[in-house]
Amino acid sequence: MNRIIIAMTVSSALALGACNREPPEVTPPPPVDVVTTPTPTPTPTPMGPQPGTQGHFSSAMMGADTIYFDTDRYNIDGEDAAALRRQAEYMVQYTNANATVEGHADERGTRDYNLALGERRANAAKSYLVSLGVPASRLRTVSYGEERPVATASSEQAWARNRRSVTVMIGN
Repeated sequence: MNRIIIAMTVSSALALGACNREPPEVTPPPPVDVVTTPTPTPTPTPMGPQPGTQGHFSSAMMGADTIYFDTDRYNIDGEDAAALRRQAEYMVQYTNANATVEGHADERGTRDYNLALGERRANAAKSYLVSLGVPASRLRTVSYGEERPVATASSEQAWARNRRSVTVMIGN
């Protein structure tokens, strides 16, 4: 029993001795308030399509990306000239814009005739754009003939909508 008392006394003394430490000679610095740097807000990108893209061109043209022709014709009239001037102004302003001028025809006539007519329409629009200062190297033409109608009815109104040239922006 004496041994138990001695063991308890010694263990108590050791425990008390461990708690009675001297403070260190050098104390650690006080805690620093951490100031969080605000996360930078990314600079907003402009809303809407980028200049030189089809979406931007279409919204800027508001329908003037398409010109219409009379039956079996590919000449540029006054209304067409105004639309092509708007297209040329856009392309001169946005020098990264390259375009394809598509030529289309209505369903009447043979496939070969309509492809040739679509080509003449696309080339007429391209030539006019070039005459207004758009570099020819930024324009290409393609004829779809009657293959891509926007109106599928067999009526004068549908045919008139399909006899057209459409300028479409393409990637660089």
